[in-house]
Amino acid sequence: MYLWTLRHSHSVANGGQSCCETLTLYPQPAGAVGPLRIAFTEGPGRYVPGGAPLGSGDVGYSRGASLNLHEPGAVRALLDAASTRGWQPEGSRAVEIDGWSLLEAAAAARAGATDPAGPKE
Repeated sequence: MYLWTLRHSHSVANGGQSCCETLTLYPQPAGAVGPLRIAFTEGPGRYVPGGAPLGSGDVGYSRGASLNLHEPGAVRALLDAASTRGWQPEGSRAVEIDGWSLLEAAAAARAGATDPAGPKE
């Protein structure tokens, strides 16, 4: 079981500001292992919420996959994608993963799980 938080932050680099959404998953019971941080930093062709018209927690590609990080199914899909790519809950230190490397697999898994016609082949 995991608890999670979602945090929005800003950084200034090269004369500009960028937004970042960080999803942090805390394995339970607390303290057994360190948290997993999945970070989505805005960039060309990518979006993270920074105000209207985007909803809180929305991340995605301008022309492609997207997720809402407030939805439990989206969080689970990202956790599963991280595990598939080799992340294992161990040690007491936090581990950070670039969320963009997980997004397409998580969105595809989520779409297959929520499609009333069933998984796509």
